[in-house]
Formats: sequence, C-alpha cells, structure tokens
Amino acid sequence: METKSPTPCTTSSPHILAVDDEVMLHDVFERLFPREGIAVTACSSGTEAMEQLKDTAFDLVLATHQMPGPDGMELLDHIQEQHPQVQVILLSDQDNAQNAVRAMQRGAVDYIPKPFSTDELVDRVKALLEEPEPASQPTADTPNGDSLPDAADIAASDGAPAGKDGAPVLSSSASLASDDPDSSRFVGQHESIQHLKTMVPRVAQSEAPVFIHGESGTGKEILSQLIHDQSARADEPYVPINCAALPSDLVESHLFGHVEGAFTGAVDDMEGAFEQADGGTLLLDEITEIDCGVQAKLLRVLQEQEFQKVGASKKKEVDVRIVATSNRDLKEAVEDGAFREDLYHRLAVFPLHVPPLRGRLSDIPLLARHFVQKYADQYGLPEKALSPGLLKHFQTHDWPGNVRELENMIHRGVVMATDADTITKEHVLNNSFVKDTAGAPDGSASATLTDLLDGEDPPTIAEMERKLILRTLSEEDVSQKRAAEQLGVSARTIRNKLQEYRDEGFSI
Repeated sequence: METKSPTPCTTSSPHILAVDDEVMLHDVFERLFPREGIAVTACSSGTEAMEQLKDTAFDLVLATHQMPGPDGMELLDHIQEQHPQVQVILLSDQDNAQNAVRAMQRGAVDYIPKPFSTDELVDRVKALLEEPEPASQPTADTPNGDSLPDAADIAASDGAPAGKDGAPVLSSSASLASDDPDSSRFVGQHESIQHLKTMVPRVAQSEAPVFIHGESGTGKEILSQLIHDQSARADEPYVPINCAALPSDLVESHLFGHVEGAFTGAVDDMEGAFEQADGGTLLLDEITEIDCGVQAKLLRVLQEQEFQKVGASKKKEVDVRIVATSNRDLKEAVEDGAFREDLYHRLAVFPLHVPPLRGRLSDIPLLARHFVQKYADQYGLPEKALSPGLLKHFQTHDWPGNVRELENMIHRGVVMATDADTITKEHVLNNSFVKDTAGAPDGSASATLTDLLDGEDPPTIAEMERKLILRTLSEEDVSQKRAAEQLGVSARTIRNKLQEYRDEGFSI
C-alpha cells in the first residue's frame, strides 16, 4: 500500500509532538517548549498521534504510557515501524523499573516518571534534539533494536563502541564523550546525571583544575576521562595515578620522577607522572591519600608549571591539566588537617559531585540492561531479560559498592544464566559465591561483635582489629580501598596493617 510522505516542517526550529490524554498538560507543553525555540503540537490519543505523524515530520514524540486506545507503548511500536527516524520519550504515571526497561528495549530514548520537573524535561528534550541525527535508526527487529545507553556508570565500565557497525546508540544518557568509540560514557537519566552531562563539555574546554567528589564505584575516573576526551588535550596523554596505591616513601618519585642514584634502588632515570602527562591530563585519583609534605610540592607545580625530579638539580617546565578525585569531602579533609587549604583552593575551581547509586535508583534498569548487553556480547551469548524479582531487589538494595557493585552482579548473573533466557535473583545472589574463609559462625563473611569475641579467652584490641580487617577483606569484591572505606580508615592504614600481620607470621 502506498503511504503518504509526511510534510516537512516549514520552520527551521525543531518540532515535537506531545501526546497526553490530560488536556491540562497540553497548555504546559505549548507554553514550555516555544520559549526554548521548539515548536510543539499537542494531541490527546495514540490514534490522533498516528494521524499527525502521517502529515508532519516531527523530530521527537513525547507520549504518555498510560492512556485510552493505543497506549504509549503501542504508539512507540508504531513509530519504530513506520517512522524510525523519530525519537520517542515515554512519560509514565508509574515509576516502574520493568516498564522503563521494556520501553528502552523497544526503542524509547528516555522514560520519565510523572510528576516530572519541567526544567528537567526541557533539558532532556533539548539534549536529544541537539544530538547529531544518525543516518539510520535501528528498529526493534534489528540486531541493534535493544538500544541501550552506551557507557558505564558512573559506573566504572571499560567503555564500549557507540554501536554495531558504527551506528550511534539511541540513549537517554546523551553521550558525553568525544567521537572516540573507545571512550567511556555515562548511563543515566536522573537529574543529577543530566546535570553532570551538561557541565562536562563546559568544564572540558577550560584549562583549570577539576575536583571530582564521590563514593567509590560511582564513576569518578570515567568522568575524568570524559573531561579529557572532550578537551583540547584529547590527542595528548591521559595519565591516571591512584594515589592510594602509591607506597608512601615513593610518592614523589612516582609523581615527579627521579634520576639515577637519587636513592637506594634508583638504578636508572625514571619519568614521573607529570612528565608522562606533559601536554595532556593527569588524574590524581584519591588525592587526599597524599601526605601534606608532598601536597606542598604538588601545589608549587600547579602554581609554577614546573617540577624537579627527585635527586635532580634543575627544574623542568610542564604543561599539565589536573583532574583530582576523592571519596572524601575536601573541605572536611582541610578541617581535619589532612589536606592543605591552599591546595584545596587551587584544585576546586570546578568541583563536581558524582551521586551514589542509591541516590538515583531510577537509573538502575538502564545500567543493568547496559551491563547485560556488555557481558552477553563479551561471552557471545544472546540477550537476556532481567526478572521482576531481581529488579525489585535492585531497587531495595543499599548499593555500598555503587555502580561497580551493580556491574559485578550483572556480570555474575550473565555467566550463571548461560542456559537461561532470564537472569534471576538466584543467578546473581548464589550463596556459593559468599566466601566463608574467615570462618564466620553463620557461614557468612560479615563480622559481628559476637564473631569477634568468640573464643575461650577474651581477645585483645589488636586481635579484634586484625579479625575485623581480615574478615572485611574476605568479603566478595572488597578491595583494600573498599575495606578502608567500610572501616573508616585510609587505604594506607590497611596496607600497613597487612604488612604488619605478614611480619608477625600471618599467612595473608
């Protein structure tokens, strides 16, 4: 049957179609978007929307999920089949994780629960309309139909290509990275993530230092990479340094380098991080772990743009943009005497905060589906669904490990559900993965006061401390850094304690 081609808009302004059976919202849309230079047509039903789409070439459709007649999901399917070039945002009266996943699987670029912030809605629509238009869009029947936000979460993901065969992935995450398909990206439609996406391109064009605050596993390192990728330094080196992992007596050597003979074991000249990053960006991850003496030297480098290798007599000029991160609040670190106030003011020109996953639970379905796709592709497995029970568990979990913890769970689930179509709680929370090497009485790896006091003779404080540290480290996916956070000490303290236990003859 011959179909009539839609009439292109006669205005150069973007044109959206708003579909909602609440007529009062029509007035809101018709006042809201024209102020932003976006033309809007409003209608009250899916049937009316389909007629409008026949006659007019819209750039984007805002459709309510729940409405009489063809609902938002049915309208989405129609648009994917008949007008695949049109982007669709679904609005819903129910903040339902499963519906969000289904909508994204079937081609929606965003899923926004009501009531919504009008500012947030406008920002999301504008971000999507400003994205370059792809040559063709995948439909639900194509291999790319299960379009997902391409990145991690603030997650700590390794990054992935924008899409198969180079096609852009439709995503509510509004990709922040450069055109480099290997760069990391955020997934998320929460207001806090949208704000970061707005800030990154602006911050990237500056040469000023950036400080990123957030809990471990939220994606601070990825945000740093994005800033570099979108900066004028994108083709120059990007050098990440984990300050918490540097031995305290070699921090200066790692940062500034050394000359032969500068100290015992310095058998050759060595470039430090500043020299390696010359012309590019240096990430100082967990900068609050650097002691105050080295902080003073770091401050001088930032002020004078030159450094001196350990054991050298001359200084070298350097051109480096600094991005620093910490899971500690810098102001609190300054008040505690753990961080220099002058260095704080030098670094915090652009302070950014990455929220914990528990503060943006609505993003979990998008992140989960992204990680499912990532690991299904990695292992050559077909796409898998996520059970309602698992999604419900995700919504009630407190996520101490943030997005990294979610990624680990999904990775485990994909592998354990190799022969299944759906990943369930049983695949992800399999008890065989809970370590019992620390000998907790209930078979779990968590330490309780009763566990620590268990025994004929009361333990000393030192013994209780050792048991607590070792038991915390025995838990699944707990690194020294994470254990330090859980116990309220520094990563250096954990390293020193472990070395002390080895010296005392404990097998660790």
